[in-house]
Amino acid sequence: MILETTIIIIYSIALVLIFLYALAQLNLLFNYISAHKNEDKSEPLNLSISEEIPYVTIQLPVYNELYVMERLLNNISKIDYPKDKLEIQVLDDSTDETLETTAAQITILKASGLDITHICRTNRKGFKAGALKEGLAVAKGEFIAIFDADFLPQKNWLQKTIPHFKDEAIGVVQTRWSHLNRNYSVLTKIQAFALDAHFTLEQVGRNSKGHFINFNGTAGVWRKTCILDAGNWEGDTLTEDLDLSYRAQLKHWKFKYLEDVETPAELPVVISAARSQQFRWNKGGAENFRKMMWKVLKNKHISAKTKVHGLLHLLNSTMFLNVLIVALLSIPMLYIKNEYAHLKPYFYVMSFFVISTVIFFICYWYMYKKTYGNGVKNFIQYFVLFFTFFSIAMGFSLHNSIAVIEGHLGKRSDFVRTPKFNISKVTDSWKGNKYLKKNISTHVILEGLLMLYFAFGMYSAFVVGDQGGDFGLFPFHLMLFLGFGFVFFKSLTSKA
Repeated sequence: MILETTIIIIYSIALVLIFLYALAQLNLLFNYISAHKNEDKSEPLNLSISEEIPYVTIQLPVYNELYVMERLLNNISKIDYPKDKLEIQVLDDSTDETLETTAAQITILKASGLDITHICRTNRKGFKAGALKEGLAVAKGEFIAIFDADFLPQKNWLQKTIPHFKDEAIGVVQTRWSHLNRNYSVLTKIQAFALDAHFTLEQVGRNSKGHFINFNGTAGVWRKTCILDAGNWEGDTLTEDLDLSYRAQLKHWKFKYLEDVETPAELPVVISAARSQQFRWNKGGAENFRKMMWKVLKNKHISAKTKVHGLLHLLNSTMFLNVLIVALLSIPMLYIKNEYAHLKPYFYVMSFFVISTVIFFICYWYMYKKTYGNGVKNFIQYFVLFFTFFSIAMGFSLHNSIAVIEGHLGKRSDFVRTPKFNISKVTDSWKGNKYLKKNISTHVILEGLLMLYFAFGMYSAFVVGDQGGDFGLFPFHLMLFLGFGFVFFKSLTSKA
């Protein structure tokens, strides 16, 4: 009975942690709803008065971006802002032919009167954080706008963001990501679905109550003095943006999130690219929990509620580990339930935690209908999308849990960039992309085995006990089977 008791305890703890996270999401939904009842009455900078126009530096950290560099530079060159108050830094760590093609394009743009510089390092120390730090050392701007290579801000982007810095306590203005290729595939649809929830429910829900949010690494503007006061960029985690965000807010800088200002970007269209991005984000989140946990807890100037939300924010990625634990133990739990009749009351209590899924369903539905509207048709589309997203997210749980465990244990790894494709239409092809990985990791093999494991879980529903089976966990195991199957087969076939 010792093994069974251990399984029950670990399973229960993971379920409770998921439930607490769901309650936090529900609280953010209430915050989000109340935030839209409040009018922003802060006074903006008046950019029609030349004396109020601040100097801005746009930083473009890039590394081997063959397919999107020309598009990026052409787009940034069209930004509507006084040329005598604008500087563009191309922070280029490239090691392939893009170094030369980018230099040639910069020469042309410079001849047109644009203040644009090509900064190339001899090594990638600190990766993206190191490049940003090196550029900052020579930046002319009072404010630093940052865009990754796959982002295409609109011409009036600076006109919409810079005025919010009238309040000298504001250190960052972050905008919402939108998606150039949302409908390209099932993979892009579920990525967009998850990111939309983050950029509405979470960012607004936290920011509206003064809780900590994060600069999202791109599509935002920093006050230069804020970066320096917070200790500058550091490359000791894989999410340097989250790291600097918390250090700045712990020093009392305010962050302002603009939900209504969208910055279009390209989503990864190949699962190997999505995997590398997910691994970096989730491991970086765990690394920042290790780095920031005690700093948040010991800070005497932030409220208990902000501390709770901050810790749960830093533990976002760790929810994948809890989901994986619940998934793996659910099949042994099915057999324990039907073997030990005296434990039936416990299982009735545990069924209460199904409400976690209900909470997520409600929160995400509110965000979805705000964009697409009510109605039976939209609800059915949402229902299918939600459970597709949930299944595939669970299919990523092994991969992301490995990232989380490495992050919590302090295992260091290189910053692996996400390959870009320059894809916006369904007819565009990613075949032949030179940056795609050709090898298959051992994680993929394990995901295939987990697909079979949860097929066994579905089979078990028919054979456990002596009452004709137990189908309570069948939908859960079906979603896990489909999720791991999707990730497994897509990983096998997404090689160019």
